[in-house]
Amino acid sequence: WKETPHKLCQKDVDARWTKKNNVTFFGYKNHIKADTKTKLIEEYIVTDASVHDSQPIEGLLTENDKGQPLYADSAYTGEKQENTYKNKEVINMVHEKGYKGKPLTDEQKADNREKSRVRVRVEHVFGFVENSMKGSIVRTIGIARAKAKIGMMNLTYNISRCVQLKINVSMG
Repeated sequence: WKETPHKLCQKDVDARWTKKNNVTFFGYKNHIKADTKTKLIEEYIVTDASVHDSQPIEGLLTENDKGQPLYADSAYTGEKQENTYKNKEVINMVHEKGYKGKPLTDEQKADNREKSRVRVRVEHVFGFVENSMKGSIVRTIGIARAKAKIGMMNLTYNISRCVQLKINVSMG
């Protein structure tokens, strides 16, 4: 690659590969923190695709989250994440995870269903981006450009959501 610099400028050396449900992806991830009432994106972090969903959680939580419930799926469980929740003083409403030989109890399943009612509102953000904004594919080279593109995409989503909220307020 060093012998052909023009070829190198067409190669994204920041992006990484990952596999989810036997489907391979290359590129970047948009990690967001969204308000469960308004569905507005409050914070976001862009990483390469190989970064696990739970790793950027500390960077998404701010002082304003102190005493607030944190809803997330079971990927956000673990000792490191538990320590982060305690340090940031958030109320842990993360889905419980079953393990081999130790499945979830009926009570835990019921708790997860209740948590899902709130958590699904955040999933609507990704659904809107995929369906109404023609997907979240980033066709840029380099993480700096990917961050800019994803930041603009998140801003566009928030503007669209504000319009929806304003229409709902004026109609109701």
